[in-house]
Amino acid sequence: MRAGTTVLIPSCNRPATLAVTLSGLCFQECRDFGVVISHQSDTPVYRDSSVQTAIRLLEKKGHQVRQLANLPRRGLAQQRQFLLDSAESPYCLYLDDDVLLEPFVVGNMLQAHEEEDIGFVGQALIGLSYRHDYRLHEQTIELWEGPVEPELVTPRDRAWQRHTLHNAANILHIQEKLELTPNTQKKYKVAWVGGCVLYDTQKLRETGGFEFWQDIPKEHAGEDVLAQLRVMKRYGGCGLIPSGAYHQEAQTTVTNRKFDLPKELAL
Repeated sequence: MRAGTTVLIPSCNRPATLAVTLSGLCFQECRDFGVVISHQSDTPVYRDSSVQTAIRLLEKKGHQVRQLANLPRRGLAQQRQFLLDSAESPYCLYLDDDVLLEPFVVGNMLQAHEEEDIGFVGQALIGLSYRHDYRLHEQTIELWEGPVEPELVTPRDRAWQRHTLHNAANILHIQEKLELTPNTQKKYKVAWVGGCVLYDTQKLRETGGFEFWQDIPKEHAGEDVLAQLRVMKRYGGCGLIPSGAYHQEAQTTVTNRKFDLPKELAL
């Protein structure tokens, strides 16, 4: 039976964080999902014993796990399109290989999609090392009071500044202040969401997915942002609070950010 959601994980040279990410998936309350991992590592990440343990546990719990290699490296956008091409489910969750999820996350994201006919929902990543770093000047949040609607957001728009809401542990501080729980989930307006985004698979494909990889330099950044902006323009998208997605704060594998896609390409 085909799963309702495919979790798509791009991975490169981080077996330790990948093992933690997979462990978080093992204990999701939602059970209807499969997993596809695409590695671009110097040494196959699947040789790591911790990664294999987590994969075996996922399979024991009934989740199909596909272990792919996508080499040679042709850029982040190509890696994401490669993963999208593997998805056959109505929804696909792009999950970075350094994110730990609380058990409610996948189920709550699917619930939001059932409530709204939109392109994506996301949970902002919380950096727990910033737990006591309160940045009140970055904690303005715009809740959706009615249905989520399409929005055009570009780097030239005032709405672009919403991205600061996702810095550090801002989302954690806001959800604590509002006393939100997984059962009192709210939707809010975003510029974009990084690291944990659940798409309507067909809507992502209809807006081009990441096919633009063929027309850009191999070294780039912001490919996930550009895809979200295009989906949000046509179908709408939102963030969800409370978030249960935690950034492991490992060293980034994206070292060259000179070609920033949202700023380089017109929507």
